[in-house]
Amino acid sequence: MSNAGILVVGAGLAGATVLTTLRDGGYDGPLALVGDEGEAPYERPGLSKDVLQGSAQADSLYVHPPGWYREHGVATHLNDAAVALDLAGRRVRLASGVELAYADLVLATGARPRVPPIEGVRLPGVHTLRRIGDSLALRAAFGPGRRVVVVGAGWIGLEVAAAARLAGAEVTVLEYADVPLRAAMGPLLGDVFARLHRRHGVELRTGVTVEAILGEDRVTGVRAGGQTVPADLVVIGVGAVPNAGLAADAGLAVDNGVLVDERLRTADPHVSAVGDLANAVWAGSGDRLRVEHWDNAIRQGRLAGQVLLGGDQRYDWQPYFYTDQFDLGMEYVGHGSADDEVVIRGEPGDPDGGTGAFVVFWLRGGLITAAMNVNLWDVNDRLRALVGREATPDRLLAGPPVLGD
Repeated sequence: MSNAGILVVGAGLAGATVLTTLRDGGYDGPLALVGDEGEAPYERPGLSKDVLQGSAQADSLYVHPPGWYREHGVATHLNDAAVALDLAGRRVRLASGVELAYADLVLATGARPRVPPIEGVRLPGVHTLRRIGDSLALRAAFGPGRRVVVVGAGWIGLEVAAAARLAGAEVTVLEYADVPLRAAMGPLLGDVFARLHRRHGVELRTGVTVEAILGEDRVTGVRAGGQTVPADLVVIGVGAVPNAGLAADAGLAVDNGVLVDERLRTADPHVSAVGDLANAVWAGSGDRLRVEHWDNAIRQGRLAGQVLLGGDQRYDWQPYFYTDQFDLGMEYVGHGSADDEVVIRGEPGDPDGGTGAFVVFWLRGGLITAAMNVNLWDVNDRLRALVGREATPDRLLAGPPVLGD
């Protein structure tokens, strides 16, 4: 059994950031990292953006150069999944049978793609997107004349659709709701993304239910809304499920992720959880948030490391994410609801039929809950400062001075 130190289970961006924070903060005790992918930690946004589009290579995604972990005294077990957690004995058993002792444990096991229980979902040619291998396989499969069907018009589904279309594929997106991104953005902004994709040749079918994926030896089509859509490959993009099994089996509280406080600690004082896995108390309101985005993985990884170093920091920042699709690039900060009032300043469409430059605010009870800048850069920090403040639609539409208040 290994010497007890700080053990990070989950070799993603959040876990790597914990380790970086600890070493940069002067921690000189034993560190170990466990993963099940056979890869050093890397950043996932590029899997559905630059790498999938072919404008970047997979090796650009890694958090640190290959030698960083050895040079910083981090023992790595990158292809040996954690299969059991003993809280009382403070040890983790790996698939190989190796047992790792810990003084403190950080769970950073992330999430996995949600796979709906529909006929044919396991056929060859049906893909999800979560790992480097998934992105490279999809990039190789995209091309002129290829028929790609994307199930789900959330962030991953739309980014995959954009990449496939840019590669020359024929793309159909099937979405249960009446507009894309309805739960995240609401109907008004969902329509902006619908028009964006249709303008670039994506066949977007909304308000349809996928009934089955068709084929024998491999996928040949998708039956949805009583019709069959031909397909050479299918990508499932209907959300993610936190990898909370290890924690739940050990007796930790789990509800849409591992329950942690505003300092990312579980009920066990020696166990924390970070990143996509963590359903954390947000200090701003006392509500719980589980956020599946790059920025949150970095910030929570840093916070967990700071707390382990004796700091008193809390989870008090606004969630942030971004996307790039066709001629639309945007940044979003805050935690709005599809039911919030939406105020748009600027023009969502330009005179040439493309995407314009504009800012969006979400309002609830006279407070700004979220803000988004589209094709307008160097303003997100100012938008972040406005989230949580009182405002009226008239004030938000008053022009540029509101961004500088």
